[in-house]
Amino acid sequence: MKTQGQNILFLILLLTSIMGYSQVKISGKVSFKNKGVAEVNVTLKDTYDGATTDAQGNFTFETSEKGAHTITFTHPKYENVESSVSIESQDITLNIDLKEQISEIDAVVVSAGSIEASDKKRATALLTPIDIYTTAGADGQISSALTYLPGVQKVGGTEGLFIRGGTGTESKIFMDGSLINNYFSNSVPGIAGRDQFNTSLFKGNIFSSGGYSALYGQALSGALMLESVDLPEETSYNVGISPIFLNAGFQKLGDNKNYSYGATAGYSLLSLMQKVFNFNTDFVEAPQGLNGDLNFRFKTKSGGFFKYYGMFNSNKMGVKSESLEPGSDFSLVKLKGKNTFHNLSFKQKFGKYLLNVGGSYSYNRSDLHFSTETNDVESNRSQLLTDGNYVNFKAVLERKINRISAVRGGIELNNTDENLNFEAVQKHYKDLISSAFVETDLGFSNALSAKIGVRAEHSSFLGKDNIAPRFAIAYRLAKDWTTSLAYGIFYQNPESKYINGPANLGFQKSQHYIFQVQRASEGRTLRFEAFYKKYDQLIKTFNITQDKEQNQQIQTALNNDGYGYAKGLEFFWRDNKKTFENIDYWISYSYLDSKRDFLNYPVSLQPSFAAEHTLSAVAKRFIPEWKLGVNLSYTYAKGRPYYDIASTFKDGKTVNFIRNEGTLKDYNALNFSVNYLPNIGKKDAKAFPVFVLSISNILGSKNVYGYNFSANGSRSSAIVPPVNTFVFIGAFISFGVDKTDDAINNNL
Repeated sequence: MKTQGQNILFLILLLTSIMGYSQVKISGKVSFKNKGVAEVNVTLKDTYDGATTDAQGNFTFETSEKGAHTITFTHPKYENVESSVSIESQDITLNIDLKEQISEIDAVVVSAGSIEASDKKRATALLTPIDIYTTAGADGQISSALTYLPGVQKVGGTEGLFIRGGTGTESKIFMDGSLINNYFSNSVPGIAGRDQFNTSLFKGNIFSSGGYSALYGQALSGALMLESVDLPEETSYNVGISPIFLNAGFQKLGDNKNYSYGATAGYSLLSLMQKVFNFNTDFVEAPQGLNGDLNFRFKTKSGGFFKYYGMFNSNKMGVKSESLEPGSDFSLVKLKGKNTFHNLSFKQKFGKYLLNVGGSYSYNRSDLHFSTETNDVESNRSQLLTDGNYVNFKAVLERKINRISAVRGGIELNNTDENLNFEAVQKHYKDLISSAFVETDLGFSNALSAKIGVRAEHSSFLGKDNIAPRFAIAYRLAKDWTTSLAYGIFYQNPESKYINGPANLGFQKSQHYIFQVQRASEGRTLRFEAFYKKYDQLIKTFNITQDKEQNQQIQTALNNDGYGYAKGLEFFWRDNKKTFENIDYWISYSYLDSKRDFLNYPVSLQPSFAAEHTLSAVAKRFIPEWKLGVNLSYTYAKGRPYYDIASTFKDGKTVNFIRNEGTLKDYNALNFSVNYLPNIGKKDAKAFPVFVLSISNILGSKNVYGYNFSANGSRSSAIVPPVNTFVFIGAFISFGVDKTDDAINNNL
C-alpha cells in the first residue's frame, strides 16, 4: 500500500496531467430520518475521487471519470449504501437515506478495567505503539509507558507491572494469546530488568487493570495482551545507532504479498555513558547485551494466517556497593543471563467459526554470583543459579451468534520445569496447569451488552482445581457516555521461588469489583473508575537459609493464610489535538488504599510497592515547520512505606517482626524528548531518518526506591536509580518505508 505522502504526490501529478479534461461535479446530501449525517465517507468506487459529509450531511466533489460508476456511502453506525451513476457532462445530484445497523462498532463494548489500544472499535482505545515511542521517559518500552496510565505503580527497583496494589508477578503478559514467561530481561537485586520485546513488533495492546477475560488466567491483578503485526506494507530495512547500542534489521515482503520474513540483531553496552554521567551504581562490569530475533508470516490460500516469532537475548553486568556487614568493605554481585522465546500462532475462519491456535516455548537462565571484597581481595563466591523451561499451548474456537453476539471456548496448557541451586538448597519444580474456559458476548442492543465467562484450572503440582466465574455488563447512558460494571474471581499459583519445602499449598485468590463511567468522543476520552479487590489464600513464608555476608535469604512457603485488600479511585483524561492545535495530552490520577498480610509480613501492612497517590501528565506536539516533535511527561507518587522484617525463634516457632520501618520521600520525575525528521517534504528521499534526544528526570530529582538493611538491622543503604538524570541520543533510519505521515499524524 502507498503511504499517505505517496498518495498525495500521486494525486498532484495526476491532477496536473488531466487539467485539460472536463470536470463533473457530484454533490448531494446524506440523511438518517430526515436529519443530515456528518462524517460519511463518499467515494467513487475504484478511484481516488470522493469527499466526507459536513455537519449538515452535505457533500461535493469533482471527477474527470466518465461512464457507468458506483458511489459508496460508508459510516460506522450505518449500513453501507451503493448508488449507480452514469457520468457524462452534466453535474450530478444525489440524496441518500441511511439505515442504522447494530454492529460491533456501534454496540457498547464491555470495558470495565481494561484499556484497549489495538482495536479501534473499542471506546477505550488509548495507547498505540507510536504513543509508546513518543512518551518521554518511557524509553520506548511498553511496560514503562503503562506507568503513565491510571492503576499502574512506578516502583523502580524491580521489573513487572504493579497494578492496583498487586505485586509485579501478579500481572501476566501474553503475545497473540500465548503466555510470555520471560518478558523482562534478567536483573540483579535493586535494578529492574528491561522489556526484551521491541515495541514495533506489536500493532497494539489490550491492557486490563482488572476484570479481564476468562480466556486468560494465573494473574491476580491484571493482564497485558499484545497483538503482533501482520504482513508489512512493503519491504524495508532499518538501522539504529546510539552511544548505547547498535542494531539493524529488515522485513521482506513476498512478491505476491501473501508472506513475509524478517530479522533484527543488536548489541548494547553502557560503558561509554559511565564515563559521561555520574552514576549512582558502581558497575564493575558495564551492562551489556546481545540480542536477535526472526519472524515469518504466511497467509494461506484458504484465508488462514501463520505467524512465527523467535527471540534470543543474553546479558551480563557486575555491581559493586558498600558492604553493610562488618568484616568486609564491599559487596559484589555479577550476573550472566540467557533466554529465548518462540511463538507460533495460526488463525482461520471456517464459515461462522474462527479458530485461533498458538503455542510458545521459553527458556530462561539467570546465573548470579555473590561475593565480598576486603582490602581489594575478593572472597569466595556463592552462586544462585536458576534454569527454567516453559511451554504454553492454547486453542480458542469462536462462533458468531449475530453481529454483536458471540460465544467462544477453548483449552490452555502451561507447563513449567525449573531448577534452582543456592548454597545448601537445590530444587526441581515441575507443574502442568491445565485450563478450560468458555465465554459469551451478549449484545442486547446498541445500548446494552454483557460478557459472561467461566474458567477452570487444575495444577499438577498443587493437586487442586479451581473454577473462576467472570461477569461484566455495559450500558450506554447517552450519545458519548457509557457505564460498565464487572466482577470476577482470579486464581494464581504460589510463586515457585517460595516453594522450597513441603507444605500443603493451594491457589492464591482475588476477587475484583469494578465500576466505570466513560465519555468517549472523537479525539477526547474521559474516564472515572472505582474498584475493590479482595485477596484470600495469599502465601505466608519464613526464612530457611541466609547468607549473612551478602544478606541473601531464601524464603519458603508455609501456608495460604495470607489475605488483603485494595480499593481506589482512578481518573483519566485525554485530549488529542482537539482543544489545542497539534497538541496531544493526557492526565491520569490514581488513589489507592491497600493492605496485606502476606509473605513474611508480621501483621496487615500497606505494601511497600503501593503508593497512595499517583499523578501523571503527558504532552506531545509536532511542529511541521521545524520538522520537530516535542514531548514532555511528569510523574508524581506519594512516598511508599518500607520495612525491615526480621525473624526470631519464640515459643518453639519462627516469628516475624518489624525491626525498622519508615516512608520514602515522594517520587518526582520530569522527562523531555525531541524527535527531528529532516526528510519531511523532500521528494524521492531514499532514507527516512529520525534523530532522537531524550532526557529522563531532567530536574535531577533524587528518587529512592527502598532500603537494604544489614543482617542485624543496624545499617542501611538506599535503593536508588542507577543514574538520577540520563541523556539518550540516537538515530533511527528506515529504508523503503516512508514514515513521514505517521510522524506528523502521531507526533513522533
